[in-house]
Amino acid sequence: MAQMKMGRRVLLGSAGAGILAAPALLSGQALAQGTQGTTQPATDGKMTAAIPATMLPQTDRFKLGEFEVLVVRDGGRASGKPNETFGTNQSPEAVADLLKENFLPADNFVNSFAPTLIRAGNELVLFDTGFGASGRAQGTGRLLDGMKAAGYRPEDVTVVVLTHLHGDHIGGLMEDGKPAFPNARYVTGKTEYDFWTSAERAGTPAEGGQKAVLASVKPLAEKMTFIGDGATVVPGITGMNAFGHTPGHMIFHVESAGRRLVLTADTANHYVLSLQRPEWEVRFDMNKEMAAKTRKTVFDMIATDRVAFLGYHMPFPSVGYVEKRETGYRFVPKSYQFDI
Repeated sequence: MAQMKMGRRVLLGSAGAGILAAPALLSGQALAQGTQGTTQPATDGKMTAAIPATMLPQTDRFKLGEFEVLVVRDGGRASGKPNETFGTNQSPEAVADLLKENFLPADNFVNSFAPTLIRAGNELVLFDTGFGASGRAQGTGRLLDGMKAAGYRPEDVTVVVLTHLHGDHIGGLMEDGKPAFPNARYVTGKTEYDFWTSAERAGTPAEGGQKAVLASVKPLAEKMTFIGDGATVVPGITGMNAFGHTPGHMIFHVESAGRRLVLTADTANHYVLSLQRPEWEVRFDMNKEMAAKTRKTVFDMIATDRVAFLGYHMPFPSVGYVEKRETGYRFVPKSYQFDI
């Protein structure tokens, strides 16, 4: 990855350093924002069944050089008191004040989830899988519907990349006890996989997460490639260590024809609370000190290089830029940058 400056590219650390155990336009007549209910051609020319307009999840598509990107909103939900998740080392008043300054309610926040597909030559690469069947009763688990609306079938996916192994990223791997993406190979970080599948997780706060990994990820191990920092997924897509949120959390640099995008996964989980105050602790970061350091390293790189990023929990369509500020970063959502 020649264009990535090495001083910023080699991102944090090793699994053994203080780990805390814890819980563009797509081919065919793809739908832009999930506002129509009609029969759509699939990528092989066959017709897919119509999805009622009221049932369509939001989608967003754009070109990145010669790649095609589809972002699907797997769902969203109001998640309660912000200060119980973000800024847990701050006073509730400090969290509330920052939200009010940004025209947001102080007593609630919305969390959304954004699996992403990238058409890179002959490969269709899916990054993370959302909640799957386990979330549908609560209005999540919409990835497959979004793919269908865009003219893609699960069988079209050739690579599934797992940025890390929390439930909202691996829940869609299985459908009815079978692989949801039957023709895909799988990629995830070796450090991440080794942590969650280790017998040492038994009896710790990470045991619940381990059970989900053993049920949904380990059965796919024979078709899985375990990678480390700097590994190539497919030409133009490179993995980067970004540890802290989980012991082996990874992000991915995407580049095509001079256009760049960084998939930051859960490096930052709120466009105000995590970006404007990157040092604030987040309840779901397993190593909070390392996660804060990673946030600063990653978003310093993104701000300095003026490169776009896609954050799994950013406001949909989840893509934007950051401007460096004294206390952190200002989030700038994308508009027409990729359309002209």
